[in-house]
Amino acid sequence: MPPNKYGKVAVLLGGESNEREISIQSGKAVFEALQSCNIESFLIDPKIDSLNLIKKSDRAFICLHGKDGEDGKIQAYLDKVNIPYTGSDAKSSRLGMDKFLSKSIWSEKGVKTPAFIKIDSETKFKSIEQKLGLPFFLKPVNSGSSLGISKVFNESQFYESFKEAYKIDSLVIAEAMIDGREFTLPILKNIPLSLIEIRTKTDFYDYEAKYHRDDTEFICPTDLNESLISIIKKLSIDSFNLLGCSGWGRVDLMIDNKGNIFIIEVNTIPGMTSHSLVPLSASNSGISFKELVLSILDTSYA
Repeated sequence: MPPNKYGKVAVLLGGESNEREISIQSGKAVFEALQSCNIESFLIDPKIDSLNLIKKSDRAFICLHGKDGEDGKIQAYLDKVNIPYTGSDAKSSRLGMDKFLSKSIWSEKGVKTPAFIKIDSETKFKSIEQKLGLPFFLKPVNSGSSLGISKVFNESQFYESFKEAYKIDSLVIAEAMIDGREFTLPILKNIPLSLIEIRTKTDFYDYEAKYHRDDTEFICPTDLNESLISIIKKLSIDSFNLLGCSGWGRVDLMIDNKGNIFIIEVNTIPGMTSHSLVPLSASNSGISFKELVLSILDTSYA
């Protein structure tokens, strides 16, 4: 599609979520790619700029991570002002962001996801231990980049971990730990790209491992056989579609020591930084960063 067909593109970045730093990096990388393709584009940071500036654009490339970006709010606003945008719509964005709702939908439809329970300040450690075993994870329901997530081994740690998760979101879940290998599968125009295995030197794939450490290994292509990769791709696309997601995104999953596949979560606006996994997977699939950016921009026509 010729660049002039896109019109003027607003790149939304930054915002007020706790993922602001990563969002700025993603947005600037996308903006530079658009500029190098001679596509008229400009940056909007909702924390600093008026969202009314969006009305000067023909479409929006959303690089807002976390709250107000991935939870459907910005999508609902863009629908209201009739500006096309990249990625999933408002409803599916909200479902993808909400770990409790997305996991509930998958469980209901027979998709394996780690056992989970919604908890609050009254929930007793022993009741979680009985249901999920040890260790288990505590996760804020609406958050990304592994912020506020803790791996809980004992009761004293549980209460501190709950406080940390609660600072991020008033809704918190406990999730059973899956002992096995961690993978992620980017999706572009509803087609799976190359599967990536994530191997960390930290206790789990936390914020530090994602963005600051250089010893996290990203294996792409993986050493899994083609038939298993095909099963993973179908399951991931099905999980993506069950939430109504579209355009592009990323599905995180685990494979336990018995070969069972568990869907962990869906990211509807994955990172586009130098450490990010969608560009890595795209590159392995023969897609350059510029081509990736234009393909994502194409999703604003859907």
